[in-house]
Amino acid sequence: MANPSVRIGNTSQLQVIAEKVLWGSLDLILPPRCEGCKRIGERFCVTCRSKTEYITGPICQQCGYPQLAPTTSHCAQCRRVAFGGSGLRSLAFHSGPLRQAVHSLKYRRNVSLCEALAALMSRRWPAALPAEAVLAPVPLSVERLRERGYNQAEMLARHLAFRRRQPVRADLLERARATRSQVGLNAAQRRQNVAGAFVADPAKVKDQTILLIDDVCTTGATLSACAEALLQNGAKQVWAYTLARARLGEVD
Repeated sequence: MANPSVRIGNTSQLQVIAEKVLWGSLDLILPPRCEGCKRIGERFCVTCRSKTEYITGPICQQCGYPQLAPTTSHCAQCRRVAFGGSGLRSLAFHSGPLRQAVHSLKYRRNVSLCEALAALMSRRWPAALPAEAVLAPVPLSVERLRERGYNQAEMLARHLAFRRRQPVRADLLERARATRSQVGLNAAQRRQNVAGAFVADPAKVKDQTILLIDDVCTTGATLSACAEALLQNGAKQVWAYTLARARLGEVD
């Protein structure tokens, strides 16, 4: 299980280096296989990266969802679940090879995938995101963390921080209460499910610019609840960046 709360250059950096050495050693014995197409050689190969549906073109400046034309007003996605922070961005749609990779990372304990996926997030880093931000993974509940053994958002955040040379803290947010799984819930139910579910320590977040990191944004309800907790406790700005994004209409 990952240690909480460290700055790049200290425990977090050592964890990333240790993981790289471990996975590199295992690769010598058992070559990696792409989670998208099962081809041997890479964990997420160049072909599957090319098939990933990256989010490009005009986007809503608040929630980051693609638009037909540039807009400064809230879009249809924002009207479902408004992100309360400064802005939300996602790398790509949760579909095709990327969806398979995310599923493997979360449910098949393929933690070595986080390095390749974080590398992809770093290479396509959105220009709007603040360079001075502290990276903060969305926390899992104690029960879910115990069940899974790791927080995939925290692993992505650590590897992003290593590549971007930015600080990472996993102790800025905590789950105030357990919530039911968001799977199968509509947008309104998701908002209600996570309302007030997160707490932040004012001593840790006051005047900080914080970038939330998570694997998938479905409606944005969880990220919005996290942003609300951080801002209410003194954070200067809160942004969010996720690996994948559900399409509008996949969750009503």
